[in-house]
Amino acid sequence: MQSSVYLPALLALQDAEYGAFQSKLIPTVDPARIVGVRTPALRQLAKEQAGTPQAEAFLTALPHDYFEENQLHAFLLCREKDFDRCLARVNAFLPYVDNWATCDQLSPPVLGHRKPALAAAIVAWLADPAPYAVRFGIGMAMRYFLDEDFDPEWPARVAQVQSNEYYVNMMIAWYFATALAKQYNVILPYFTTQRLPVWVHNKAIQKARESRRIASEHKAQLAALKR
Repeated sequence: MQSSVYLPALLALQDAEYGAFQSKLIPTVDPARIVGVRTPALRQLAKEQAGTPQAEAFLTALPHDYFEENQLHAFLLCREKDFDRCLARVNAFLPYVDNWATCDQLSPPVLGHRKPALAAAIVAWLADPAPYAVRFGIGMAMRYFLDEDFDPEWPARVAQVQSNEYYVNMMIAWYFATALAKQYNVILPYFTTQRLPVWVHNKAIQKARESRRIASEHKAQLAALKR
């Protein structure tokens, strides 16, 4: 692992108290690897540095030492404008993503510009042995393929994911709760016929019942389906 040229800038933005708080929310990251930099400051640094030779070199210097370096990496990728370059860089970065926060904040808008190519990439991510690649793929399916580009094949693919990883199963539950809000009649049979693991099934119902986007009569129906 190698510290980047951005480490001095990150240390200058350090809030130790915030870092201690943040470490409790990201248990998969060693607290010694958390500097303690707030997200708006990291986004601002990414905005200032995107496209610079320094940033380009940083994006190829993997792995990074610190959580905030990974966060900065994710925010730089979110500013990428070229689909092919972004996809290649996402694929290079995903093996080093080790926590839910970096995974979920890695959401480059340019990936939504070519849906067929993105769909093929999602299928590959869902089959990846790296848990955060799987979580990322589910998140992309949730973001881009539950509305006008919805196809019943997508929830079927997500339901086929088998994992012992908490953060993968939590994302599957989040996906199905969101899918209930957007495609209720198509998704409901996953619950009436118990097609999901018990924990995922119940967590998805919990999240759906907490959502303001689910009708009250649907919430009552889902409550009766809890296992």
